[in-house]
Amino acid sequence: MPASTDLRFDTGRICLDLLATEGARLSAAPVERLDGTARLDQWLHRTGVLPEREPLTGDTDTLLAEFHALRALLHRIVHTELDGGRASAADLERLNRFAEPGPPALRLERADDGRLHRRLAGPVRPEQLLAAVADDAVRLLGSAERELMRECEGPTCDMVYLDTSRGRRRRWCSAAVCGNRHHVAAHRARKAGQT
Repeated sequence: MPASTDLRFDTGRICLDLLATEGARLSAAPVERLDGTARLDQWLHRTGVLPEREPLTGDTDTLLAEFHALRALLHRIVHTELDGGRASAADLERLNRFAEPGPPALRLERADDGRLHRRLAGPVRPEQLLAAVADDAVRLLGSAERELMRECEGPTCDMVYLDTSRGRRRRWCSAAVCGNRHHVAAHRARKAGQT
């Protein structure tokens, strides 16, 4: 089972993985998983926004603050839409502005080991890293795939994921995390009822 501070990459989309960098929002002690520039670097590489072996450069503290701002915006939009509401025009326009620069251009190159690798086609601007995530959100929210978005049923979890399970009956962000917590709590409740 992952620790509460582990980065999560099991939502099915990069933009939802960004939302998952802040965990347990509904609990008394929310968990900040994107708590520094080293974690941002790790997240960008693990999601593929930055290809492997490409360094994160520039003013990384400002970039981290911008990713926190994008995450807050996405949280508002996604949860408003999931709850049956309509995201505000101002929030949608702000998301569009984040997406506008477009993601970094990539090239495919063969490495010395014979494998194909993605590489940046040129210098990357910080706003392009944000745009890669915002573009993913625009593509998700503007498609039929948005109907697959679900919010975890864990009592302190508001993680959103794509339910691609057979029958579309997935209830938790992760069977190993919130699903396990549910089963343990149910087991304890049954045991307590027997005494």
